[in-house]
Amino acid sequence: MPKSKKDASPNPAGAGDEEEEEEEYSVEKILDKRIKNGKVEYYLKWKGYGDEDNTWEPESHLECPEMISEFEEKRKKEDAKKKEEQRKRKSVAGDDPAKKKTKKAVEEDSRPRGFDRGLEAERIIGATDSSGELMFLMKW
Repeated sequence: MPKSKKDASPNPAGAGDEEEEEEEYSVEKILDKRIKNGKVEYYLKWKGYGDEDNTWEPESHLECPEMISEFEEKRKKEDAKKKEEQRKRKSVAGDDPAKKKTKKAVEEDSRPRGFDRGLEAERIIGATDSSGELMFLMKW
């Protein structure tokens, strides 16, 4: 049975001098994974407890390697499926780039640019020809 060690909360009735005991809880399901401060943590559903009691636990506290590997395998399959869907969407959307031009982009191109705005250039900040045309970044 998958388990995890979790510190028991101190007894509020006043048994303060006794050492805290560690209780073992059973993991019902691994719901999510994150990396916090460089350490892998899993979001766990505890057997016999409601969703409000779900907690993030460091991998080092867990004694359920089968559940972890099952969760990781399922996660890899879901990630691969998402990437495939994104690739399909990109190929469908990329078929006709002329349709992608929006009204806003056309309006933006009709506005005066550069010296046509009537401003005086203070200095050239940078230059590039990566688009095939020499362009300057200007301080106006």
